[in-house]
Amino acid sequence: METLSADDHTAYHVNAKVFNGNMEKQEIKEYYTKWAHQYEKDLAPGRYNGPMMAAETCAHCFNEKDRENVRVLDVAAGTGTVGEQLVKQGFTDIHALDPSEGMLEVAKSKNVYTKFLNEFLTEEKLPVEDGYYNCVTSSGGMGDGHIPCEALYEIIRIVKSGGFVVIVMREEYLYNVPEYKDRLEPLMDKLEAEKKWTKIERRIVPNYAFQKNGLVFVYKVL
Repeated sequence: METLSADDHTAYHVNAKVFNGNMEKQEIKEYYTKWAHQYEKDLAPGRYNGPMMAAETCAHCFNEKDRENVRVLDVAAGTGTVGEQLVKQGFTDIHALDPSEGMLEVAKSKNVYTKFLNEFLTEEKLPVEDGYYNCVTSSGGMGDGHIPCEALYEIIRIVKSGGFVVIVMREEYLYNVPEYKDRLEPLMDKLEAEKKWTKIERRIVPNYAFQKNGLVFVYKVL
C-alpha cells in the first residue's frame, strides 16, 4: 500500500477494523451503523470498485431484455452501492440483506431496492422460501467475522435452479482469513461435486479495493 495517500490509508484502516475477526456480531452491527453516513466517502469508487464489478458480472449472466424480470438479492448490501450499480445495468427487482439497521437506512433513501432483510447471512435459515431468487450477489461481504463458509448452503437454497451466484471478495482473504483458508474453495468444489451448482467463472481482478486484487466467483445453481 506504499502508493496510497494519507486519506486512503485512513479509510483502509477504518475498513480493516471491522474485518479483524475480533468483533462479535452485535459489535459488527453497531460498527457499521456508526459508519453508515461516512461509508461511501471512505469506500468511494477508486478505493473500492467491488460494487461495479459485482453488478457488471451479474449483468453478464442475464440478457439485457430479461433483467427487469430478474429477482436479485444483494447480500451485505450496506448503503446500497451495489444496488445502484445493478439498476444501471437494467435490474429492477433488487432486495437488500444487511445486519446493520444504519446501513439499510441509507440504502432505503436511494429507492433502488424493493425489499429489505435486516439479517446476517449464516448457515441459519433466512426468512426466504426455497428457490426465490434468480441471482444472489455479494461484494465485500466475505471477510473475517462476516459471511461463514457454511452460508453457501443457504445461498444455494434460496436460488432457483438455473439461477446464479456472484461473489466478489478480496483475493488475500482466501489465504489470511482462518474461516476461508483451505476451506472456502474446497467447500465450493464439494458443492459442485454434489451437483448443487457448477462453476462458471473464477477470475482475479485488479484494484478491487485499496489497490489489492479481488476474486470474482460465478456459479450456476443446478
